[in-house]
Parts: sequence; structure tokens; C-alpha cells
Amino acid sequence: MALPPAIEIARRATLRPIEEIAAQMGTPPTLLEHYGANVAKVSLDAVGALADRPKARYVVVTAITPTPLGEGKTTTTIGLGQALACLGKRATIAIRQASMGPTFGIKGGAAGGGYSQVVPFENLNLHLTGDLHAVTAANNLLAAMVDNHLQQGNALGLDPHGITWRRVLDVNDRSFCNIVTGLGTREDGTPRQTGFDITAASEVMAVLALATSLHDLRARFGRTVVGFTAEGEPVTAEQLKAAGAMTVIMRDAIKPNLLQTLENAPVLVHAGPFGNIAHGNSSVLADLIGIHAGEYLITEAGFGSDMGAERFFNIKCRTSGLEPDAAVVVATVRALKLHSGHHKVTAGRPLPPEMVAENPDEVRQGGANLLKHLEIVRRHGVTPVVAINAFGEDFPSEHEAIREIAASVGVRSAVCTHFVDGGKGAVELAEAVVQAAGQPSDFRMLYPADATLRQKIETIAIEVYGADGVDYLPSAARQIDTYEQAGFGNLPVCIAKTHLSISSDPSLKGAPTGWRLPVREARANVGAGFVYLVSGDMRTMPGLSSSPAAEKIDIDEDGNVVGLY
Repeated sequence: MALPPAIEIARRATLRPIEEIAAQMGTPPTLLEHYGANVAKVSLDAVGALADRPKARYVVVTAITPTPLGEGKTTTTIGLGQALACLGKRATIAIRQASMGPTFGIKGGAAGGGYSQVVPFENLNLHLTGDLHAVTAANNLLAAMVDNHLQQGNALGLDPHGITWRRVLDVNDRSFCNIVTGLGTREDGTPRQTGFDITAASEVMAVLALATSLHDLRARFGRTVVGFTAEGEPVTAEQLKAAGAMTVIMRDAIKPNLLQTLENAPVLVHAGPFGNIAHGNSSVLADLIGIHAGEYLITEAGFGSDMGAERFFNIKCRTSGLEPDAAVVVATVRALKLHSGHHKVTAGRPLPPEMVAENPDEVRQGGANLLKHLEIVRRHGVTPVVAINAFGEDFPSEHEAIREIAASVGVRSAVCTHFVDGGKGAVELAEAVVQAAGQPSDFRMLYPADATLRQKIETIAIEVYGADGVDYLPSAARQIDTYEQAGFGNLPVCIAKTHLSISSDPSLKGAPTGWRLPVREARANVGAGFVYLVSGDMRTMPGLSSSPAAEKIDIDEDGNVVGLY
């Protein structure tokens, strides 16, 4: 029997007053700012108010290298939180906020799915409390002040060809990727080539996700580099006198949003940095609140362990000071079959018929990918648990094949049916997580802060991706040298690459070896606090497909949203 659409399941849910959800976290109503009956912002005073309470076990949910369809990581995060409640444990969930680009594009929303989702569904997948619009406004205010500085005489000597700051928009619109501004009369500005990114790719979003207080947010905005002079000197938002106004715009957005699951578990939804070019994790502030709000804090890192989890360990945890107790690695039959190298999966299209036929041998052939992701987690000293996210077309023999792969390296595993069964469908996973998180932790980061940028890049390339080494284009090498000379060498690094392979080549499946990581560009996100390197063709402004989700979204005669998923 087919499940109702996610939006229909959400509308049937019995939501509890948001004060009751906050009470589960030990958060008094005086720390809430209401946005309707079922959504609230949590005051930053909660960080101090809860600080004397015991720390929760800290669990990050990551995944193997996904198919273009995604493997249900958010759904598993929510299902695990609900399952811990089934065991009588107090759990808080922390996830990223949905971008409207995917919502109106091909992926759909980011509220989970089936009977493991966050509600209210429409609020979460559309505007929520307006945080993404604040990010857009703060980003574009800085862009306007950059162009105004050029117009007003350019006292800082900013090189028009050295400007790195772009505008953003929270809609997929490929026509804005590369544009020329300032055309027209002299009063219309200085003509120059620039472009738009999607809002989730803005450094303002990354700053929001990594800031530890309002004053830290202000300081990070001040350090944000917008470009360089002809002599290679960085120009910052502080020098343009823009950082204060940016902070004012973000004054409410910095407060985490509190929602609930279908089973009334508390969920902190805050920040949504791009998973390819930023660190792809929800906010440090949400975790600093959630870590004292129960027995378990479950958070999610974008894409596979080579992407979001590596950045969670080496960027987010470095900033927050928190150390994870366990990691859940989501695996699916379909993803492992894809990594056997026998199939091709395209987003928006059904799986190939031969891919849904019973074939545990193909699952085992793709098992190298799962083993590599378990190795990545263990390399950081964290105990992994494999969550086998079950789909209706799977066979028990295929689930057993995944269990065998995990058992071969001494890792716990659990078959999960939380999509159709809610929390009770992830109880086996919850029990395994409780056991794993109860083990002594040996968490460690891959590299020290005082390593050079090249040492950091090469450590990730070799130890995480399995590359033989790194090849730098001359322009990228010059940029790295410039950043070292400017004093940015102590920052962690974030490598922007495809999420469809552990390597930088999306066509290479499994656990590729015998390849080298190409670095074609380096960019300094000094405000966010990392240098990111571009490997491959990274699109920071996605386009719409031939049949985007927006075509199906509407309101019915009663004014209800339809077509949202």
C-alpha cells in the first residue's frame, strides 16, 4: 500500500504547543520568541542558561556516497531521534534549513519524509522564519556597498578584476550565474563582470552556521574578504564599513528555530550552508544549545562522510569545541548497487528495472564504498554504526549483504524502516547508537591548525579521498601563496568537489585509487573561517530541470498548498 504524500502525513499530525516541545529540552518559555503556534526562535541566552546541565551524547549522521536521488539521511536523522524517544531517551535533533532552490527544483524539500519528518511541513520547506531571506539581504547589501565604493572613487584601491564577492538568490536561476553589472549611464555604476550564487552558497550563510554569538557574528563579518587590491592586499567588509549593518540584518536570523517531529521530538533547524562548497552542517549555536538539552543530540552532515562529515569533524567541531561520541553511516541497497559500476541513476527518473531485481552480489561488489566511508569515520577516532535505510524494492538478502560488509570490519548495523513506521522502525538503530556512543571516545582531527594550507589539502586528499596526491593549477598555487602571505594559512580547508564520488570525478564509483586530486582555484572565506579549494566544475547557482517541482506546486480552492514534497 502506497504511503500518502509527505504533506498529507504532516497535516494529519497532532502537534503539541511549542512551549511543551521546549520543556522537553529544559528550555523555559521566557527563552522563546513565537512565530505562530508551532514555530519559535530560541534566544541565544539559552546557551548560558543550559550550560550547567550534563552534556548529551553527540551523534552525527552521515552516509555513503549517494545516488543523485539521495539516500534518506535527513529522514534517518529524524527517525533516529524518534526511536530514541521510543527507548525512553530524551533526544534533540539539529538539522539544516531547507533552501527553496531544491524545494522548487528537482530534489524537493528537506523536512525528512514519510513518518519521519519535521512539522509544520510547509513552513519548514518555504520561508520558515525568514532566515534565508536575511542571509540574502545581508549578502547583497555588502555587494551593493562594494559597487558603491567603486562608484564613489575607490579609496581602498579595490581591483575591479579582483572582486570575489557575488550576489545571491534563493532560487535556482542559471541565467544569473555570470552577468555584467553597471551598464547604462555613469550614474548606473562601474561596469564589471560578476554573477549570482544560490543563497546557501553565500559566505554569510557559512558565517551564520559557524558563529558562536552575536558578537562573534559581527567579528566574522568584519573579517570577510570581498576582493583584493592590485598589489594583492585583501579588502574586507570592515574596511567598507558594511559589517555592522550586515549584523543588524542578521540579528534575528542568528537565533535557532525550534520545531518538532511527527512524534513530537524537539528539532532545532538553523542555517543551511551549501554541501559542496561550504561545510554543509547546521549551526554551531543550535548544537551549543542542544548539547545540554537532553541525553542525545543528533545532528546531520551533508552528503557522504568524505564531504559533510569530514568538515563536521575538522571545521565545525574545531569551532564549537564539541566532540562526537558516535557516527551513523546511512547505506542503501540502491547506492551500493550503483557503486558496483553496473548501473546509471539519473535524478528525476525511475531506477533502471535491472537495478531493482534481487542481486546481493551487486551489493557486495559496491561494498568498497561503504568500507571506505567507515574507514573515514574511524580515522577521526569516532565509532560508526551502519543504518541500512530500507526501501520497498529491497530484498532481505540484500540487507544481509550490507550487514556482512559492516560485520567484516566489526561495525554494528541495523535495518531501518522509519520512513513507513516512524520511530519504532529505527529502534534497532537507536539501540546500536546507544551502545556505540557509550564507548570511550578517541576523537581527533586530521590536521593541526598550524599546518600549511597545502599540507591540509594533501592530508584530506590522501587520507580521506584515497588520492595519490594533489595537482595545483598555477593560478590556484598563486592564490594559496597569497592567502598564506595574508595570514590565512592557519584556517582549516574545505575542498569543493563532486558529492557523487569519493574522488573528484563523478564517474568513478566505489572507492577509487590511482588518481590525483586537481585543484583549479582557491578562495578565502575568512569570515566563515576556512579556505576552500575548487576541484572540478562546481556550480554555485543551480539551474531548473525540464520539469521542475515548481510546476506542480499550487494552492487549492481552500487556500491549502498542494504539490509540495
